[in-house]
Amino acid sequence: MNPKARNPETLSKRPPRAERPWRRYLTIYAALWQNSVMRDMQFKLNFVLWIVVELMWFGLQLTFVAVIYSHTDRIATWSKWEVVLLTGASQFIQQLVHAIFLNNIVGLSEHVRTGRLDFMLLLPVNSRFLISLRTVDLGSFVGAASGLAVMGYACHQLELVPSIIQCVGFAILAIVGMLIHYALMFLLACISFVSVKAQGFVWGYYNLFNIARLPDSAFQGLFRIVFTFGIPMLLVSNVPVKLLANKLSSPWEIASLLLMGIGCYLMSELGWRYAVARYTSASS
Repeated sequence: MNPKARNPETLSKRPPRAERPWRRYLTIYAALWQNSVMRDMQFKLNFVLWIVVELMWFGLQLTFVAVIYSHTDRIATWSKWEVVLLTGASQFIQQLVHAIFLNNIVGLSEHVRTGRLDFMLLLPVNSRFLISLRTVDLGSFVGAASGLAVMGYACHQLELVPSIIQCVGFAILAIVGMLIHYALMFLLACISFVSVKAQGFVWGYYNLFNIARLPDSAFQGLFRIVFTFGIPMLLVSNVPVKLLANKLSSPWEIASLLLMGIGCYLMSELGWRYAVARYTSASS
């Protein structure tokens, strides 16, 4: 054995092992989470009231479903509790998007206008990562949990017991759906590089989320095509729920969602790089 290998002085002179990038970004994201928790706990009443408002809005959505099914037994091939399952899944996905991404993406326009983006671009961290995940809305996680609770109750009413594979598949497809919403909203936010206020485009897209609570088979013609492939609201929530409820008509529905996720992310990345390459800073 080489005696130098056991020499403490030799060991102390060895260069430190480079930190793995994913660990570095996890550390950064943990710090961002901590800052978000501290911020929300400073305004506890506002935090609680926001949760109450979100839960009341979700309750109104469920009431709307109950009113519709007081006059009919089915919407196309969807029964009442299948639509409740869909509503819960849509709430779950929408609230996670709100919790993790929405406020950050809406803030991009303000960063460009005030010049804060200049500072972010100079930091030794991926600028898109920082802009997309800078803050977290903790109250929206409560809304996401309420969606899961409603899904569990709907499965009980349907006497539906999803397998582990179905549950894992739902989780993966839900993440892909979140990626689609994030990518398209981020692409719309990039309009802020050429427009003073682009928040309206992002909020306009976000308000279309309510379409995702409706079964796709209830729509026909051009409307269904646009909101499945043009603005994929119906695709995002319906496919994961169909997997849970054994309503998939073909594997192509899952493939469509996966391909849409890849395509939307690549499109948003190209849009972001194009915008940053032509950005001349707020002071120019």
